[in-house]
Amino acid sequence: MRIGLICPYDLSRPGGVQTQVLGLGEALQSFGDEVSVIGPGLPDGVDGVDLGSSVSVPGNGSMMPISLDPRARSVIRKATMGLDLLHVHEPLMPTVSLGALRAGPPVVATFHAAPETVAKRLYSFVGPWLTRILGENVRAVTAVSETAAEAVRSHMDVVIVPNGVDVAAMSTDQERSRLRVAFLGRDERRKGLDLLLDAWDDLLDVLPDAELVVMGADRGSLDVEWMGRVDDETKIQVLNSAAVLVAPNTGGESFGIVLVEAMAAGAAVLASDLQSFVDVGGEAVRYFRTGDISDLTAKLVELLDDDNARTDLARRGRMRADQFDWDTVGRTYRAVYEKSLS
Repeated sequence: MRIGLICPYDLSRPGGVQTQVLGLGEALQSFGDEVSVIGPGLPDGVDGVDLGSSVSVPGNGSMMPISLDPRARSVIRKATMGLDLLHVHEPLMPTVSLGALRAGPPVVATFHAAPETVAKRLYSFVGPWLTRILGENVRAVTAVSETAAEAVRSHMDVVIVPNGVDVAAMSTDQERSRLRVAFLGRDERRKGLDLLLDAWDDLLDVLPDAELVVMGADRGSLDVEWMGRVDDETKIQVLNSAAVLVAPNTGGESFGIVLVEAMAAGAAVLASDLQSFVDVGGEAVRYFRTGDISDLTAKLVELLDDDNARTDLARRGRMRADQFDWDTVGRTYRAVYEKSLS
């Protein structure tokens, strides 16, 4: 099968959708498919078409690096000639995704984000015309979670296909430190780093030997190991050395890939009780009330202080992570493709 993967976000920048597009491309190639990744900032060594530079625009509590070049539509049309199918990620994003919907080949459209209040109102308003906006080329609509599907499910059929992780690649034989806590995420308010830092001050009063490693941010303060932006190898090493991964996010999350990565790496996971996180982690994750510093502190102290509970949680996490392995997720998408072309 000849498949084009359309990404509206700059593929050279860190981000959940970008990681999923590139990972899916590798999975599909392992099945013998011909894959072309089309988007701005195409990394070296990835087969596809680079749509050039991007600009950052605010959205969903973050800055989204997208292409607004009107010439992208004609480039996409030429790049997709001869393909059997296009898989368009975030189909309502200008200019790349909306342009790809009408490039010619049949389309599978995937929604990733948890819609903001404004977006929900917009979807509600345009709902009756949403299928017309997507266009007649769209043969199937998927979403990475019920949260991502929420705004459009009342207007069309949506298949849930979760995000994927290379589970085997996440695990190493590294020695794990029983009092080491890790955070992984961009330094944005919705990622909850400030909450974790406030809780950390209180936790050190109880467990003064505990250590916190922050990946994705660097504020340079004391009592924390700041690593800034890290590569995949460093991320895996840290997650395999940590006893607990804390995901203190406050909202705007449609999935929670960080939880899956940590579970696959064998770390126990403590996360805010966002519905999207509960859907991903099930009973393999321990939760605290979103935004509640006292509850976060208490649950984290309990986990660090109870080796048996932490070990059991990590064991369940490893088992839970298997359902998000790329082999499973990739085959699920492939089944959607085949049905769309039948």
